[in-house]
Amino acid sequence: MAQSNAAGSMQAGAQLPALGDGSDMSSGAERRLGERIAREIYRDPDYIDDPVLAEYVQGVWQPLLAAARLRGDLSPELSERFAWEIMLGRDRSVNAFALPGGYFGLHLGLLAVVSSRDELASVLWHELSHVTQRHISRLIANQGQQAPWVIGAMILGALAASKNANVANAMIVGSQAAAAQSQLNFSRDMEREADRVGYGLMTQAGFEAQGFVTMFDKLQQASRLNDNGAYPYLRSHPLTTERIADMQSRQALGVRNQATSAPTLEHAMLAARARVLSNPGVDALRAAAMEPGSPRMAALPMPRQVAALYSAALAASRLRDFGLAAANADRLTALLGSDEGGAARWVRLLRVEIALASGNVAGAQAALNDAPAKKDSPGSGMLATRRPELFLSAQIVLHANQSGQLAQVNALAQRLQMWVADHPRDAQAWQLLSSAYAAQGQTLRAIRADAETQVALLDYAAALDRFKAAQDFVRKGGAATPDHIEASIIDTRRRQVESVLKEQALER
Repeated sequence: MAQSNAAGSMQAGAQLPALGDGSDMSSGAERRLGERIAREIYRDPDYIDDPVLAEYVQGVWQPLLAAARLRGDLSPELSERFAWEIMLGRDRSVNAFALPGGYFGLHLGLLAVVSSRDELASVLWHELSHVTQRHISRLIANQGQQAPWVIGAMILGALAASKNANVANAMIVGSQAAAAQSQLNFSRDMEREADRVGYGLMTQAGFEAQGFVTMFDKLQQASRLNDNGAYPYLRSHPLTTERIADMQSRQALGVRNQATSAPTLEHAMLAARARVLSNPGVDALRAAAMEPGSPRMAALPMPRQVAALYSAALAASRLRDFGLAAANADRLTALLGSDEGGAARWVRLLRVEIALASGNVAGAQAALNDAPAKKDSPGSGMLATRRPELFLSAQIVLHANQSGQLAQVNALAQRLQMWVADHPRDAQAWQLLSSAYAAQGQTLRAIRADAETQVALLDYAAALDRFKAAQDFVRKGGAATPDHIEASIIDTRRRQVESVLKEQALER
């Protein structure tokens, strides 16, 4: 996507790094620019880290990255330097976008309209190809001396566009700014290149090319209907006659005999979840909660019934009508029958969420323990190794700790320690670990984990404040038994964060 529509409602005070004379943009400079933008997105109230949706998206994203590396589209240097991170936004509009440095945005509105994993893959590989082909850095380099100003106008003009067009218009003043913003739109050649590279990437990653064709048809239909703003993706990825002709030829050559990608029950539920989370208004939640009561429910295709019941259960829980939520979850379980695959897992996790929201910790624990044992998971329930199960189990333990179950808190802290060791940029995991340490009475470790949360969110100033607080805690003898190893780690991390902040200060 063109960055002019990407940043959502970031704060207008973002500081941007200087990019020299704009004749060339190194991967390091691009990553630093991406971090500045991503930090503002993390601060936006529409940013959401939903473990269920995030895992589903990663199940599509990681094979695409692996295929890009295998094909040579993603060099080892770029793979190492860039973030390759997808940020989810609650926005109901159908949109996805690439940012500098390997950061990507994906609106829940797009997740809600794609009909299969293959359609989602077709969008993600296109955005991935824009970055692997260095389209963003090429655009910035083409602007010469104006590059920093261009980037600033682009970001600051897009900050409030999704929520207040009048504010956005006031921020982009003058024809020069408007022209500069338009110059950051991807060119037709870049769009065709992303189509070509991404098409091969998608098929090598194991996705059906038909998913691209069906997604392309959706966008083309929306384009014919004169997009009313619900599809901002069309404005940054216009369906030119050249792109349409190229995709038609690829369809004829590559997917002529393939069946249309059918929505799976698993995908139907995840799309339903995206719809509910992106539209949290009371009226929308009530409509979703009551949909299974429609007389036409039984006549709907199986995926549509599954989606309606999942939406209804989640919406009713959000409305705190836990009886209705449980009843819809029961209907969903009965509809799935003996299915023990991915669909059953999502229902089980939904039951845990409903029980936790109602304060029924024992019921949440029972629902989580109902998971069948997996070869790749040591046991079930509390020992689950997957991110949604781990985070739900953390919530259960931290709620239950009110009754003094210290052994479970200790076990949880160990599992979270293992997780953040493998996923050091997982802010939500660090925050849960901080809470677990606090429940153990390990104040120093809790402060340090809170600091690491801020590092993961790219807020280095806030992280430095917390590392300093941890050092003050040590100096004042806050712990009965000094933890010298933890204190040494904190000293090292403080120096590392200070170094990052100094680099940022030089770039302003």
